[in-house]
Amino acid sequence: MRIFEIAAFAVRGLTANKMRSGLTTLGILIGVASVILLIAVGNGASSAVQQSIAGLGTNILTISPQRAQPGSTAKPLTTADAAALVGQDSPDVKYASPVVSAQATAGYGDTTHDIGQFIGSDPHYFDTTNSSVAQGNLFSDNDVQQARKVVVIGATVATELFPGTDPVGKSMLVNNIPFTVVGVLAAKGSSGLQDADDMAVAPLSTTQNALTGYGSLTQIVVQAQSADALPNAQAQVTTILNGRHKITQTADYRILSQDQLLTARTATTETFTVLLASVAAISLLVGGIGITNIMLVTVTERIREIGIRKAVGAPRSSILGQFLIEATLLSLFGGALGVAAGMIGSQFTIAGIQPVLVPSSVLLAFAVSALIGLFFGSYPASRAAKLRPIEALRHE
Repeated sequence: MRIFEIAAFAVRGLTANKMRSGLTTLGILIGVASVILLIAVGNGASSAVQQSIAGLGTNILTISPQRAQPGSTAKPLTTADAAALVGQDSPDVKYASPVVSAQATAGYGDTTHDIGQFIGSDPHYFDTTNSSVAQGNLFSDNDVQQARKVVVIGATVATELFPGTDPVGKSMLVNNIPFTVVGVLAAKGSSGLQDADDMAVAPLSTTQNALTGYGSLTQIVVQAQSADALPNAQAQVTTILNGRHKITQTADYRILSQDQLLTARTATTETFTVLLASVAAISLLVGGIGITNIMLVTVTERIREIGIRKAVGAPRSSILGQFLIEATLLSLFGGALGVAAGMIGSQFTIAGIQPVLVPSSVLLAFAVSALIGLFFGSYPASRAAKLRPIEALRHE
């Protein structure tokens, strides 16, 4: 029997029970779409993280406090530490901005908003983090010295508290303390994990006076003279802080460069991507098991048909080919629908992340769906081909 005739029998077999074929196709569809979409989400999260970190610049160092080893005393990071990092001993350091963070709820009129990041720092913080103003102005060194209650807000805060209104010059409450909005930062966008525009920056002295108190700094953000000077800047910063904190063994602070942050965040994202893809792969496996079950039921229901075909001379290879083609067609049809669903789904933002479609994942998912049909359909097809005509004809 020619291949086209075998394929025609296979198609008639599938259309004879559309409900059963549809359920099997649905299982493969969900599995393939899940693989494509989850890998796209993971890739989109990774791209967003890279853009977010790269947006800060490639010549940035972030210094954070670190718990000391038992038996030693950890010294806090101070504004004096930040000031000491810029000078003759560190020619490759351009700026060093002290940073404190506070939990803050802002209010204007009847509207309130929990600010994702409320930061106290100096004017160099904006240069260091590549933050530009879209409306109004940034605060000045004089504002820091006078501890004026002024604040520069991110685009999200502006939208939440001042919809349709220019916030510059308006007074908003921060933890019930009035601050005057002097500027709105240009939008940076969301990384999917954190909204970079849900922030506000006030003078360091004001934030310490009103919100945090005069304790340890949350961070010191350092900008090197250039990206090439970053290793030298890190070495100079380490030498200065080790001397000030009298470090002999383990430091009570840690320094992270943008490359280190990017590597760490990318590794984490890739781990989650693999986890998500594994979950999606299980869906494909479940779909394959469903094909086996459906094809076994199909063989049982069509035993008499198989017996008649073998009795009139149909070779074993024709029966085997028919059922393999049926299983493969189910997988291919479900895979094609799954690819379409995955590609359509990747056009929408999911949990704040814009998925980035990976062509290799589309090809892989579709190829695996075809192999699933061949693999999981082989046993039912072999069972059908091995039936003896006389036994098949006697089956009730």
